[in-house]
Amino acid sequence: MPSEQPATPMVRFADVVKRFGDKTVLDGMNFTVAPGERVTLIGPSGSGKTTILRLLMTLERVTDGVIWVDGQPLTHQQRGEKLVPASEKYLRRVRRRIGMVFQQFNLFPNMTVIENVIEAPVSVLGLSKDEARTRGTELLDRVGMADFVDAHPTRLSGGQQQRVAIARALAMSPDILLLDEVTSALDPELVVDVLDVLRDIAEDTDITMLIVTHEMRFARDVSDRVLMFDNGVIVEDGPPSKIFNDPEHERTRTFLRAVLEER
Repeated sequence: MPSEQPATPMVRFADVVKRFGDKTVLDGMNFTVAPGERVTLIGPSGSGKTTILRLLMTLERVTDGVIWVDGQPLTHQQRGEKLVPASEKYLRRVRRRIGMVFQQFNLFPNMTVIENVIEAPVSVLGLSKDEARTRGTELLDRVGMADFVDAHPTRLSGGQQQRVAIARALAMSPDILLLDEVTSALDPELVVDVLDVLRDIAEDTDITMLIVTHEMRFARDVSDRVLMFDNGVIVEDGPPSKIFNDPEHERTRTFLRAVLEER
């Protein structure tokens, strides 16, 4: 029997460089994420973790290299035999497959909870309002916010707003979900509820997830792999059991000690 072909990576960074002025934030970054894999990025502030999410969300452009999503270039498009920088129209089409939950919720304050959730499915995916509302209500129920569909974000706690933001991201039925320090703006007692929601999503869906977090227990629970970053490069890459229990690199050990002492 012929050997089974390996699956196309859902995400592939190929020699990706990102500079802001004279500062190189990512330096020849190479890594892949398999379909359905959950990968957590850890490391000190400024090490390049959030930049990776912002590049995937096309909020930033690469300086050099190519990012691929499910075998298709994200940052570039094919023109004849060449790859050229992607047009805005191309980016809008490709990034529909990617959802992101931010630190600061980014909900529209003038819209109700359900309006926040259905806005993009209606305007970007072309769903009818009824179809979008049905799905949006189901998702709000899933994240424990079914009783707040008609509330405005200003009436909600930080934890409640973040759960709405998670439902909003899922409403686009993304193949990839990016989570950027989603609990860092929350009071400690609100963190557990949000992490529990994300654990359920990780367990019950096959969405590919890239997670930036300082919540190491959460990273250990939900991740298939952990990448340790420092100064724009990957220092260490392995399963959570290896990274957290027996890291190979001193830089990983010192970082984990510092983070765990903060907790």
